[in-house]
Formats: sequence, C-alpha cells, structure tokens
Amino acid sequence: MLASQRTLFDIPRDVCYLNAASWSPLPLAVQEAGHTAIGNKGQPWKLPDDFAVTQNERARKAAAALLNADPFDVALIPSVGYGVATAAKILSVPRGSRIIVLENDHTSPVLEWIGRADAQGFTVDTIKRGDDGDWTSAVLEAIDRKGAAPIALASISSVHWSDGGALDITRIGAALKRHGAALLVDATHDVGIRRIDVTTLDPDFLIFPTYKWVLGPYGRAFIYVAKRHQNGVPLEQTAGGRKHVVAEDTIYFRDVSYREDARRYDMGERDFLISMQMAATGMEMMARWGNDAIVGRLSMLTGRLADGLRNLKVTLLPQEFRAPHVLSIGFPNGMPDGLPQKLAAQRVYAAARLGRMRLSPHVYNDEEDVDRFVEAFRGAIDA
Repeated sequence: MLASQRTLFDIPRDVCYLNAASWSPLPLAVQEAGHTAIGNKGQPWKLPDDFAVTQNERARKAAAALLNADPFDVALIPSVGYGVATAAKILSVPRGSRIIVLENDHTSPVLEWIGRADAQGFTVDTIKRGDDGDWTSAVLEAIDRKGAAPIALASISSVHWSDGGALDITRIGAALKRHGAALLVDATHDVGIRRIDVTTLDPDFLIFPTYKWVLGPYGRAFIYVAKRHQNGVPLEQTAGGRKHVVAEDTIYFRDVSYREDARRYDMGERDFLISMQMAATGMEMMARWGNDAIVGRLSMLTGRLADGLRNLKVTLLPQEFRAPHVLSIGFPNGMPDGLPQKLAAQRVYAAARLGRMRLSPHVYNDEEDVDRFVEAFRGAIDA
C-alpha cells in the first residue's frame, strides 16, 4: 500500500481536505512545472523550435500510459464536454434507436445527446440505480430490456460523480457489443485510480480531464478514440490535424488530408505549454505510484471513514458497489442545514452533492485526516 504523500503537497497540517472529486491540490512538482512553463513563455526566444511538439507528445504519452493505450490513439482536448461533442460528430446514431445515460450523471456525457435527440430521431434512456446501490446491474438490465428500442450507445461515467457508485465497465462493454452498440466512458473519476486497460476494455471513446484525480490543471483533457473511429471529421479544422500543413515549409498547404490517427482530433491552440507541462507532470506521478498502490491507500481511507460513520443516522453505499476513493454520505431525513460550512469552519472540507456529502480522499490524506473528519462530522450533526 502506498504511504501518504502529504509532504509532496502544500497542505497545512490543520487542513483536512477530502474533496479531490471537485478539484485536487496541485503537487509541489506540478506547481513548479507551471512556474517553469510561465518562465518559458516569458522568454520564448530561448525555446527550441520543436518545444511545443515535444511537450504535446509528452502529455499524450503520459495520458496513454494511464490507459495502456497507444499514444497515437489519444487526442489532446480541453474538456470532457469537448470530447463528447467530438464523439457525437463522429458517430451516426440511427433514428429510432436509444442512447443510455445514468440518472443524475454529470452533464458532460448527457447533455450532448439530449440536445441532439429530437433532431436526429433517437431517444435518451435515463437509467436509475437500484435501491441496493448497484449501478452495473441497472445498466445491464436496461441494455437487454425486452421490447425497448435498439440500443446504439451507452454514454456513461465509470464512477458516478455524486454517489461514488462504481460501474463494472468491462461487463457493460461486453453486453453492448452483443447488441452491436457503442460505449463512451466518462472516466473523470476513474483514470489514475482504478486500473483501466483499453486494449481489453475496447471502448469506442474514453475521456478524462486532469484537474481532479490526476493532479493537474484545468483546461486539459484527453480522449481515447478506438482505431475504428479514427476516420471521422474533427470539431476543429487545424494544421496539427492534417498530414502536412507546416509554416516552416515553402509550401504551406502541402497535404491537407487528415492524419491517420487520433491526433486529427486534437483541439485548436493545443500548444498551451504552461498547462501541458503541468498535466504531464501530474500524470507521470500517478503512473509511478501505480493503480494497485493508490487503490490500496484510498480503500483503506474510505473504509476507515465508513467505520467511523457506521453508528450514525446516515446511509452509505455497500462496499461492493462503491468506488475505492469516493464515499458519499446519505441523510434519510435530509442533510443538516449548513453542514459543509460548519465543517469548513474547522478547516475540514468535503462537498455537498445532490443531497449527499461526498468524501473523496487522495494520496495526500492520512489516518489523522479521517479521524478529524469523523470527529468534526459527529460534532456538527449533534449540534
């Protein structure tokens, strides 16, 4: 199990921060990468001609390593919503079919399809979680539901952002393939934590940003695009997406055909070297620690949290149905008024999400943080 990495972060000892699922603190090394990059932009004449390309490919490689992907199957994008819009432009959803989404899933894998449904003649099938907390069974039942419209796509998160439910994407992907349907995974709350191998999972698209679990900045995200979809038209028309449109050449538009890999889907203005260096640094740190070591640590922390809350009048998802790094507290009689603010007054930080309190520790947390939260939480609800 990984030891606490608190010393690698700028977190005072009296701060208990259990909110990585909103945004993670930047490690000192990622902050330093940002400072260095700002200095590079301050004196750009010192940079070699290939600097931007080198940084882009470093980040692409770091993202691919977290997925066991070929780097050229990964595109550089600014957000998960951008990635879903890219997928929606590539895919042809048949009229009369349906797209599965999760109830109260994050907006990114949902709103694009709601916006397209009427014009393109398909329906959006919103799946509710069972009372037992099992998202996977609910999705599998929906995929195989008799009498339902043919399924074209599941556009779903692999870990539900508000309740911390963990989906078995491997089983879901296999069920979709039996129906000839596609799989888009919003892996915002999964990449870098649970092991993901796109060579075995074989999703059509898998997308994640860097500002939460992989310890990076806002404005950086990545999309894995299966090779079978690498012949589509990108959202933006860029020089980087073409085979040979090079300013330094004597002929600018020498070859305007698209690249034959996922780089054709790279965003415009991808050469944002400040955040690209930061994103690469954070992802490389996560890869060095490894999924098993990280999951071991975070499972221990959320398990300790669950034990500390067990005798209180709250509800928790069963361990077998929740992610190892997210623990959401339900309140049968409603969340007490001002609870997050009362905790914050004690420098204890967690997020209110859809009537629950979401706890999301990361590698910088330790047992002292857990015990502080339980003590502060008990005191706040008793008050």
